[in-house]
Amino acid sequence: MVYTKIISTGSYAPNNIVTNDDLSKIVETDDQWISSRTGIRERRISLGENTSALAAKAGLDAINNAGLTPMDIDLLIVATTTPDMFTPSTACIVQDIIGAKKAYAFDVSAACSGFIYALSVADKIMRAGEEVNALVIGAETLSRIVNWNDRGTCVLFGDGAGAVVLKKSEEKGIISSVLGSDGTLGRSSLTSGEFVPKNPYIENDNKEDDIYINMDGKEIFRFAVNKIPQAVNEVLAKAETSLDEVKLIFPHQANLRIVDAAAKKLDLPKEKFYVNLNKYGNTSAASIPLALDEANKNGLLQQGDKLVLVGFGGGLTWGSVFLQW
Repeated sequence: MVYTKIISTGSYAPNNIVTNDDLSKIVETDDQWISSRTGIRERRISLGENTSALAAKAGLDAINNAGLTPMDIDLLIVATTTPDMFTPSTACIVQDIIGAKKAYAFDVSAACSGFIYALSVADKIMRAGEEVNALVIGAETLSRIVNWNDRGTCVLFGDGAGAVVLKKSEEKGIISSVLGSDGTLGRSSLTSGEFVPKNPYIENDNKEDDIYINMDGKEIFRFAVNKIPQAVNEVLAKAETSLDEVKLIFPHQANLRIVDAAAKKLDLPKEKFYVNLNKYGNTSAASIPLALDEANKNGLLQQGDKLVLVGFGGGLTWGSVFLQW
C-alpha cells in the first residue's frame, strides 16, 4: 500500500519578540490580563519580512533537514491567510526564492485549519500521482491584518512559518485525515479582508475596505471546544485506532483555555497536548507545523509514535490528520 510520510520538519519566526508588557504600551492591557485569558506571553512580529520570506526560510529548513535539495521537490503547497498578493500565489513566490524549479505550486486558504488542509491535499495527490517529495508550509504575517488599536485581537496573533517534507513511502505515515467546513458560520464569527466592489459602474459607494481581523471570541471558543474532540475522534475512528495509542496531539495554538476544555472533553491529561502558544501566540496556519518542528527538534518524537494534528479556524473550517512518525 502507498503512504506518504513526514520525513523532516522546519520552521522560522521573526527575531522581533513582542511581550505582553510591550503591548501594554500600545493598548490598554497588561501581562496578567492577556496570559490569564489566553496563555500567551509573547509573540514574534515581522520587521518587514513578508509571508513568502518566512515560508521560504521554514521550507529550506525542512528541505535541509531531510537531506534533500529544492530540486528534489515535486509539489509545493503554502497554507496562508496572509498571502503576499492576490497573484502570483505565495507558493509560486516561495518556489522562485528557494529554486524548487521542478515543483508545481499553489496556495491553500483555510485560515487556521490551512496546514491540515494542505497536508491532507498533498497526501491525496501523492498517493494517486507520480510525485515523490512534497513541501507543505503554513506561513502567516498576521501583524499586517491586525488592528493594533483593538486589544481584543491584537494581543492574540503573531507571525511565523512551519514546514514539513512529505515523501511517498511503503511504510505507514499519514494514516487518515478528516476535513470539514461550515460556511453558514463564517461571516458572523471570524473574518478579515472584506473588499468592496469598486468600478466605474457603481455610484455613490462610500463603503471602505476592511482588512482587519474581526472575531466573535465567544462563538469561536464554543466552536473550537466542540470541534477539536469531534475531529480527533473521527480521524481515529477512520483509522480504527483508539485514543490510548496516541502519544501526542498537536492542536492549533489559539488559546490555552480552548486546549484545556478540549482535553477535558476527551478525558485526556493536558500533557497529551503539545502547546507552545505562550511563545508564539496564534500564528494561524503556521501554528501546528511550528509546534511539530519544536517537538521534533527537542527530541520528543520517536519513530513509530502515533500523533494527531488538529486545527480549526475561519470559514468556519476544521480538520485532523492521524499519522505514524
